[in-house]
Amino acid sequence: MTTKATNIHPVFNRILGREDKERVLNQNSKVIWMTGLSGSGKTTIAIGLEKELQKRGFLTQILDGDNIRTGINKNLGFSEEDRTENIRRIAEVSKLFLNCGVITINCFVSPTIDIRDVAKEIIGGEDFMEVYVNASYKVCEERDVKGLYKKARNGEIKNFTGLDAPFEAPENPFLEIKTSEMTPEESVEKVVSAILPRLIRN
Repeated sequence: MTTKATNIHPVFNRILGREDKERVLNQNSKVIWMTGLSGSGKTTIAIGLEKELQKRGFLTQILDGDNIRTGINKNLGFSEEDRTENIRRIAEVSKLFLNCGVITINCFVSPTIDIRDVAKEIIGGEDFMEVYVNASYKVCEERDVKGLYKKARNGEIKNFTGLDAPFEAPENPFLEIKTSEMTPEESVEKVVSAILPRLIRN
């Protein structure tokens, strides 16, 4: 049983707050959480979105699944427990960026409603903007941009989302992007149009 430490004394009430940082950056910080199958287009949209927001003077940070798993979460596997811990850590990091006034663009499969609810609870519902990057398993397997689907079919990857591990589509996302019906440029434009009013500081 883990015992809660008694020598921790947070100083949140003594440091500059989110409002101070947003004022300096002249933007409202949000967490844009992109969920969808591997190969659905999350990272492609995130990169395009960041470039478009940069042109408009916004400060952003992309958190991408593969990047995170080579650093802060490199000790985690793909069991249900590790997937949950992966998302919990990412949400905590996202909250730090949020409190610094930075717009955070997240690209994570985050396959279940429960696991995304964990992130939403940590970040806060008002700041958690869920974008469902929707492409079917068949479409993603045909793309197979990382060669993962072939490996999963060959049994080289276990607990692969959509094959032998579930993916639960969001029930009420902030935005849904069907990448099999839109070009990457059209997808980025749709996201920009939807989120821009939330980012502009009045």
